[in-house]
Amino acid sequence: MLLEFKVKNYKSFLAENVFSMTAAPKQKGLDYSICKTKISNKILNVLSTSVIYGPNAAGKTNIIGAMDVLRSIVIRGNIRDVEDNSASPNSAAYALGLIPNSKSFSSEPVHFFISFIENDKKIQYSLTIDLGQFLDSQYQRKIIFEELYVNDKLIYLRENESIKIGHSIEKFMPDLKTEKLPLLGTLAEKNIEPTELFLTNGFKNIFSLSLSKLITDWFDKKLMVIYRADSIKLIKRFADPQKSSMYIEKTVNEAAKIFGINSNVLGYLVSDEDSDASLCSVIKNNASKKSAVLPAEIFESYGTIRFVNIFPLVIRAMQTGATLIVDEFDASIHPMALMNLINIFHNDDINRLHAQLIFNTHNPIFLNSNLFRRDEIKFVERSDNTGISEIYALSDFGTSAETGVRKSEDYMKNYFVCKYGAIKDIDFTPLFENIIKNGEEV
Repeated sequence: MLLEFKVKNYKSFLAENVFSMTAAPKQKGLDYSICKTKISNKILNVLSTSVIYGPNAAGKTNIIGAMDVLRSIVIRGNIRDVEDNSASPNSAAYALGLIPNSKSFSSEPVHFFISFIENDKKIQYSLTIDLGQFLDSQYQRKIIFEELYVNDKLIYLRENESIKIGHSIEKFMPDLKTEKLPLLGTLAEKNIEPTELFLTNGFKNIFSLSLSKLITDWFDKKLMVIYRADSIKLIKRFADPQKSSMYIEKTVNEAAKIFGINSNVLGYLVSDEDSDASLCSVIKNNASKKSAVLPAEIFESYGTIRFVNIFPLVIRAMQTGATLIVDEFDASIHPMALMNLINIFHNDDINRLHAQLIFNTHNPIFLNSNLFRRDEIKFVERSDNTGISEIYALSDFGTSAETGVRKSEDYMKNYFVCKYGAIKDIDFTPLFENIIKNGEEV
């Protein structure tokens, strides 16, 4: 389960911004949204869902993109650029020169922090990297800070090429003698590379393969970040259809029929010539008793295609207890279907492994005190003057004073009268008046 994510100097997020999935104190009601877990004799209340609001270009996608970038860096184990970006449409995950703010005149480090629970362990991982300025391809990148805590105890601290190993590492190295720690630390420092993570290199090889694998497996398999979701890449990355003429998933088709489809069956066609899987419709001709396999977009609506490609991810999250983070999860999908999927994450009888759903949206229907807690509703606002974004939760307003927000209030109404910010007044009328007045052609 994701507990917290922090980012600094990532695109429009210059100051440190915190995205929290830990329940805010003094929030009452909607307890079904809370996943309770015990770590080191402490009970943690973790949110099962969160929704992000904000105008276009405010930075909603940037916060999701930042999670995707950290995920990509941890999985490949370094901060070098790579040419193969087939696993994600997020260019910044593979060309890190896109990360620093384009308006900044100085070189500031990029900082990531993530906290999550896996196998009854609370993992806290920090990474600070020096990438230079925006699109500086000649800059000599380096990792300037890296830190790992497990259950609030230091495992290691890296500052540039200096390594400090915490005594808590002994729990993961039962045969280790305490007096050998300094020697192993010196060995690790001699083999450290400025652009390589200690977590997936020196720490993995010298200290604890099992702990390193536990962390990287969570990033790889349980941090399901879908950045500007693409149907083919969703299926390739998480569903992994086998090489066959047609891959048909029974449960997905049953869900699709409930949602609404025009064809008899939907499946993924995989050919030896093309590694990508394409969604297809199978249409049966009752007269000839023959079937035709045609591209799904010929028969199905965009909403149906979106749903069919997202639904396997929801299943995967439920089966593994993953955190599913989707950019515009609700695009072209009917609100009734969306409400039901959200309620599944809130259903303790189904969501037994504490899967989480995080998504951004423009749909105000989720600004509902009967559906989301105040700490589950996030906003991203970007300054017109500075171009800097910030993220905050509805619960940050408190419940008292004039700016306080109470559970009984109409969140949707208040949002549209700009009580919470993160909304922009858009009026194209003067533009059209000028076009009509001057007879301009587009």
